[in-house]
Amino acid sequence: QVQLVESGGGLVQPGGSLRLSCAASGSIFSINGMGWYRQAPGNQRELVATITRGNSTKYADSVKGRFTVSRDNAKNTVYLQMDSLEPEDTAVYYCNALIRTSISDGWHDYWGQGTQVTVSS
Repeated sequence: QVQLVESGGGLVQPGGSLRLSCAASGSIFSINGMGWYRQAPGNQRELVATITRGNSTKYADSVKGRFTVSRDNAKNTVYLQMDSLEPEDTAVYYCNALIRTSISDGWHDYWGQGTQVTVSS
């Protein structure tokens, strides 16, 4: 069984910063891509940033230059550094990872439980 556990969300003022972490644990053979998605009330879940095992990154246009995704493969952990936060960044942020649980297994998507980020004065 695989679990993704997020941490680091909270309330921050506009212009402030937060750092999200997501640690994968359990029966893990290999992790491929990891990333972050978010969902605001009334909206669909959207991609924020992704990172490959080789550290190639991809960002939503709305966060380019403000957010930075990184990972520590030894710790099975992905991070999201969020700077210059705006009220429009308010959402539940979800961690995602593409994981194989054994050498004979295929790749499967796993999701964290979500962490609330609120940007407000």
